[in-house]
Amino acid sequence: MEKVWLEKSYPPGVPFEIDPDKFSSLSEMFLTYTKQFSTNTSFVNMGASITYQELEDQAKAFAAFLQNTWGFKPGDKFAIMMPNCLQYPIALFGGLLAGCTVVNVNPLYTARELEHLLKDSDAKGILIIENFANTLASVIDKTNVKHVVVTGLGDRLGTIKGMMVNTVVKHIKKMVPKYDLPQAVKFNHVLAQGSKQAYKAVDTKPEDLAFLQYTGGTTGPSKGVMLTHRNMIANLEQSKAMTNPIFDVNEEIMVTALPLYHIFALNSNCLCFIAYGGTNLLITNPRDMPGFVKELSKYRFTAITGVNTLFNGLVHTPGFEKLDFSGLKAALGGGMAVQRPVAEKWQKITGCRLLEGYGLTECCPMVTISPYNQTEFNGSIGLPAASTDIRLVDDQGNDVGIDEPGEMWVKGPQVMKGYLNRPDATEEAIEDGWLKTGDIATMDDDGYFRIVDRKKDMIIVSGFNVYPNEIEEVMAMHQGVLEAAAIGIACEATGEKIRVYIVKSDNGLTEDQVIAHARENLTNYKVPKEIVFIDEMPKSNVGKILRKELRALASEKAAA
Repeated sequence: MEKVWLEKSYPPGVPFEIDPDKFSSLSEMFLTYTKQFSTNTSFVNMGASITYQELEDQAKAFAAFLQNTWGFKPGDKFAIMMPNCLQYPIALFGGLLAGCTVVNVNPLYTARELEHLLKDSDAKGILIIENFANTLASVIDKTNVKHVVVTGLGDRLGTIKGMMVNTVVKHIKKMVPKYDLPQAVKFNHVLAQGSKQAYKAVDTKPEDLAFLQYTGGTTGPSKGVMLTHRNMIANLEQSKAMTNPIFDVNEEIMVTALPLYHIFALNSNCLCFIAYGGTNLLITNPRDMPGFVKELSKYRFTAITGVNTLFNGLVHTPGFEKLDFSGLKAALGGGMAVQRPVAEKWQKITGCRLLEGYGLTECCPMVTISPYNQTEFNGSIGLPAASTDIRLVDDQGNDVGIDEPGEMWVKGPQVMKGYLNRPDATEEAIEDGWLKTGDIATMDDDGYFRIVDRKKDMIIVSGFNVYPNEIEEVMAMHQGVLEAAAIGIACEATGEKIRVYIVKSDNGLTEDQVIAHARENLTNYKVPKEIVFIDEMPKSNVGKILRKELRALASEKAAA
């Protein structure tokens, strides 16, 4: 599609193009900004803070330990499996400074999911929060992971407070199951030893891998999305280009409630606000809404990102409406559709518009974003990011017209290198540089895009992608299940929830047994909320289960 509408639609001060080669690597970018903003506060968590200079020093110490004690070489994979806390950015930038590819891991992964990720990525080492170290201990011998760093939630909160937090977590709340990882070393030990060692600067190239982000992708089961340093820098520059007119150097406090292992928060929060010398307020447990609101009351925050369910939770939490919103410049929703009632209530309470964007892991993630000067929610996902081309095509690959639905194809410097070890999936997803998103969208005369449907059967639960194939495979592992099919159905709390239709092979099988089996093998957000037993699956003439008929059945039931 010709971008003839950009001049009339792009807001003042937003360039059409960015320079994806502004920095040769994320390491160069990081060191440039830590020097420029050395005395600014970079991250805050549970009342403890760290300046940019301290962040650089500790990241270099972490990198030096990886290089000298454990012999990590450029290109080695290092995994991080933990919630938002100060250890995360230290290890993240430490890994990048050592030339490693950082593998972000959801700490709630089950043993089965973690084993797959570690084996597929060929991770050599991992940093893990001790709360989930027992999961790692159960699978580590089946992987190539040789080096383990274990940390407690309180390890970077200061001696007294840190000891108190770790004691409560371990002995009062009993949130740390016993584990056996004899090779593990403590995070604080790594920093202490690394600070005495020489850090060796690495000549990282733009096309070197910065991150492996695991996702269902646009097709099939979980795959490692290969994101290069150039990919990430391009998307950071795109993010900056779209928001520069409203953000100021040295003044921003970004609320980071989404987990840093998720590409949305990794880019839009952790990395992007370094360029402003801003502060990231890390929220470790955003599900504790009263505690979240209490933490927000301590700061005059200026920006926040989240998914629809997070914004919805906040506006319905007592005390939120009493917070100081005088500094709030932008709220950005992504990961799932932002619902109009939530956006309108948010704006009414905060006085700040809730903007919606669209992205996917394969694009680092930003593809589109609502312009900063949009005065109210309009239901669109906004305009293409700078240096981003979008096509909407029909099933024959032909471009569709204005307001006509078509599959969204994306081209730009933020499009991934491909899927790790999956040239077949990469070839299927990328055609002549165009990434096929699998989402059906329309574009209006002003260049605003709207998602109208999904070509694939992906289910989105609270902003996280859930693929039916994985759910069905786990269901099939149960000896009482003959056939299973998973679909997403509308849910006010999470956008969608998972319903699984099952044909029994054991008439004694119960819903509780199926849910228990799912919890043993799936991360919580992938666990079905509803189980429906049926006598026979609807199938095509070649025996393929027809999920669309199950969705139609669910719609009829809901309407009845």
